[in-house]
Amino acid sequence: MHDIWNPWHGCKKISEGCQNCYMYYLDKARADKSGEEIYKVRNNFDYPLHKNRQGRYKIQSGEMIRICMTSDFFLEEADKWREDVWKIIKERSDVKFFILTKRANRIKDNLPKDWNNGYENVMLNVTCENQKRADERIPILLDIPVKHKGIMVAPMIYDIEIDKYLSTGQIEQVLCGGENYDGNRICRFEWVQNLSNQCKKYNITFNFIETGTRFVKDNKLYVIPSKKVQSEMAYKSGVNFKGKDIDFKLYNIFGKEIKKEDLYVPKFGENCEKCASKLTCNGCTNCKKCVMK
Repeated sequence: MHDIWNPWHGCKKISEGCQNCYMYYLDKARADKSGEEIYKVRNNFDYPLHKNRQGRYKIQSGEMIRICMTSDFFLEEADKWREDVWKIIKERSDVKFFILTKRANRIKDNLPKDWNNGYENVMLNVTCENQKRADERIPILLDIPVKHKGIMVAPMIYDIEIDKYLSTGQIEQVLCGGENYDGNRICRFEWVQNLSNQCKKYNITFNFIETGTRFVKDNKLYVIPSKKVQSEMAYKSGVNFKGKDIDFKLYNIFGKEIKKEDLYVPKFGENCEKCASKLTCNGCTNCKKCVMK
């Protein structure tokens, strides 16, 4: 997809949320490969620097790019490549980068030398699939100088309480979703609703992006194999909440801040209207994936 940048692929499982990793499942199903095979994605390694025939960047100023959706940004095996990725992120200071990790303990020692209080264009997020991992990873995130911080609760396999972390005022966004593919552990609506209410209390954006394959609401189990239907059901649940705006300061190649009216504005098609991810999406690229089952 247009808004995903995978400079490397493959990962090592480290916690409960990894048990039924979607990347492992898809690698096996599509290519009969092991998800533990870690390698640099050479044709896409410098993706944010790609230009069109007119010499303009394909990724426009103001877009949001999610990094390492088929790996972990702070994976040990990627240490030899990460410095070059940081340089690309710094070079594209006009683009927003969403970094997600389960390896919160490795963040501090693997930031760039010029990080200081954080890059203005980076949102750093930790994954917290249950209370144990929330209490382990979120305090580490809160203790690191980062301009923008977020939390991903996916796959959500237990109810979690993060009120004390949200009350610090440092968390700007919380994303949540159920489990898919191989494992299909149950996600309960009351867990999602509870998390949504915690975010509303502090005016923090909450995005329930998908129900997962096995979703329980009012003690009734719904088996939903279609990702499209999962998203629509998450949208219809009414728990998504738009909180205070996230103020990214983005700069052009001359170091001058870009005015908001000159930044990319997400565009959405007809099929986007009932998509739960629209709240935090980079916009529609008319890839047609939304019409697939």
